[in-house]
Amino acid sequence: MTHRIALVDDDQNILASVSITLEAEGFEVATYTDGAEALRGLLADPVDLAVLDIKMPRMDGMELLQRLRVKSSLPVIFLTSKDDEVDELMGLRMGADDYIKKPFSQRLLIERIRAILRRGDAGRDGPPDLSDKALIRGELVMDPERHLCTWKGEPVNLTVTEFLLLQSLAQRPGHVKNRDQLIDAAYGEHIYVDDRTIDSHIKRLRKKFREVDGEFSDIETLYGVGYRYKDAG
Repeated sequence: MTHRIALVDDDQNILASVSITLEAEGFEVATYTDGAEALRGLLADPVDLAVLDIKMPRMDGMELLQRLRVKSSLPVIFLTSKDDEVDELMGLRMGADDYIKKPFSQRLLIERIRAILRRGDAGRDGPPDLSDKALIRGELVMDPERHLCTWKGEPVNLTVTEFLLLQSLAQRPGHVKNRDQLIDAAYGEHIYVDDRTIDSHIKRLRKKFREVDGEFSDIETLYGVGYRYKDAG
């Protein structure tokens, strides 16, 4: 099955280079240079996932996502060049699936796209059967093959970054991971991410689990060191 990806960015260089990379990976690509054009195109000719720049003329990525969400649950990845996390938080609250800061690794973007598409494909396949790679830690179940996460049987909808962070912690309960190790797990080596970004992801992870279970406390902070997943033993 060939997936169609929409790229929406006012930077022609990014559109050209990312399009070439995606097409080389077997995707079909539709490109748009502003939000207003993209809204018309995406409603008329739907795609499987959209990559949106936040800062664009005429209609920015936030407004585009807001308008799309009225009629569509299209998976969305935000691209942002801003240091301020407010836009990222707003985007995730509005229903974005993940975000990547510019400048970004195109390989990282491809991995994020594939993970989100796997999650969507798994949802269409019917009730989830756990793969051989599923990770079970007490009430936590994570299946990387299907990008599915549940707590006490209830689904927890995680972005790709959140999923990778939690998976890294849960693989070795009781073992402390510092921020550099978590950055490598979520973003890959040689990608610079500020430590505060990891802290923000962990905060959102806890919030999502506490929406399912108000007593959730299995992600522990060791101040000045890092984080660990609670050892049930």
